[in-house]
Amino acid sequence: MTGRYATRFGFEFTPVPVAFARVLHWMSTNKQHPLILNSDNIENVPPLDNQAIPPSEITVADILHRQGYHTVHLGKWHLGGSHGSRPEDKGFDESLGFIAASSLYLPENSPDVENSKQDFDPIDTVSWAMDPFAVQFNNSPWFEPATYMTDYLTDQAEQVIHANRNRPFLLYFAPNAVHSPLQAKREDYDALPQIHDHRQRVYAAMIRNLDRNVGRILNALKTEGLDKNTLVIFTSDNGGAHYIGLPDINKPYRGWKATFFEGGVHVPYFMRWPDAIPAGVKYAKPVAHVDIFATAAAAAHAPVPTDRVLDGVSLLPFINGETAEAPHKTLYWRSGRYRMVMADGWKFQRMDTPPKQFLYNLNTDPTEQHNLATSEPARREALNAMMQAIDAKQARPLWPWLVSGAIPIDRPLGTPGSPDEEFIYWDN
Repeated sequence: MTGRYATRFGFEFTPVPVAFARVLHWMSTNKQHPLILNSDNIENVPPLDNQAIPPSEITVADILHRQGYHTVHLGKWHLGGSHGSRPEDKGFDESLGFIAASSLYLPENSPDVENSKQDFDPIDTVSWAMDPFAVQFNNSPWFEPATYMTDYLTDQAEQVIHANRNRPFLLYFAPNAVHSPLQAKREDYDALPQIHDHRQRVYAAMIRNLDRNVGRILNALKTEGLDKNTLVIFTSDNGGAHYIGLPDINKPYRGWKATFFEGGVHVPYFMRWPDAIPAGVKYAKPVAHVDIFATAAAAAHAPVPTDRVLDGVSLLPFINGETAEAPHKTLYWRSGRYRMVMADGWKFQRMDTPPKQFLYNLNTDPTEQHNLATSEPARREALNAMMQAIDAKQARPLWPWLVSGAIPIDRPLGTPGSPDEEFIYWDN
């Protein structure tokens, strides 16, 4: 949204209710690596709606709105629900969706839904109990969608494209799919009888549905004659989560969502703009979500802010071969006491509590099989110094982390572990 590392302005931890964190801690069953509750600081965590992007931050919707674009958000937000942080306060003319982390896709007892519940996952248990099947428009009263959530949001996207066919527009389409709770449309589930594991079949059916709906959006652009002069970006916020219990969803990479291994941060990133981007180009150098801000601004000929550090760049000259330089000398991630830096194909992760370091040469070891932290001390210390220099320029978290949990690198939740398995602790 901002073209900046979220840690630049203190948005370091995913907004969650304090009660949710307490329940997770109470329900945790991991005796070897127990979930840690930040008891000393938990009273300093603001209410969920106030765990928010600061009003001073400028979003891609802000800059395109100023450029004359009609701006629309559909789906998930999760950047705050207080005044000044909601989508309609952050540059979007229209917002239809849900402000918190997730939503049901259909009522649990709908005849059109196939559910998959993970009884080994406290997050899943709480989600089924708390998530509504509801949306709101620009802070209106909540109301129930007419159909399966991803289909409903796509229906709205088609209407947005038709209504704005004669003027420039920004559409931020943020479906919850394929986030848990796992709920598939029955017709998509029934179309995959070759998958015998129920949970995997539900997950695959959700992806099938999302794929079809992305196709509907692209077709709507084509129907309105807009497809050649519209920049479309498709990406994922993170890799697949370990807590849904499926072992192979991030293959060939190790790790999961909430880790800085490639399984957590190496995601699909497609761009389509036939009038400006050659078809079939595959760009190998690392890019990141922070680049969307500047790329969209360049496409819209919109000026970007000059009063703050922008971590992203426009990808257009790199994709089009106008420059041979890499977009980034470094890329950086941080969540509390766990952080990571990438540079020149090398990747260094450091966890402070308990102390652990990982160093990989992605040029020769893209699936992170060989930890070189001990055998390459000079490289490790150079990257550590680089990371500390970037770290020093980030802001203090706007609120403290609530829980810190162990995530095994090589197996999903709900499967037996071993005493010597590798894991990270994720502060959130």
